[in-house]
Amino acid sequence: MTHALCHQTLQRENRQFLHSGGRSEENRSLGFAPAFMDIATGTVYRACFRDGRPAPFHLLDGLPDEVVARRETSGSVASLKPSVVTGFVRKGRFFTRSEAASWMDEAACRD
Repeated sequence: MTHALCHQTLQRENRQFLHSGGRSEENRSLGFAPAFMDIATGTVYRACFRDGRPAPFHLLDGLPDEVVARRETSGSVASLKPSVVTGFVRKGRFFTRSEAASWMDEAACRD
């Protein structure tokens, strides 16, 4: 069963990808920007703050209603549709966290 992406999912993924290149802090300098993809539609969404400014990390609050599954009473995003995955955009291409980590590993071998 697929679960909706929420804040706890982001925390778990950040622990899972620590020191792998699959985190914003580790790949930003090589042009990766945090993003989300709705795999049901193929639409990619850049992580943004509520006001639309690009966020330097994965943030749920700036995503549009079409991918939001549930909001808190305050209006903050509580969870996303189960078809949404985290990743990054680099030069117009979406990378899952695993793909970004692999790319970073290969880049280290090229140096």
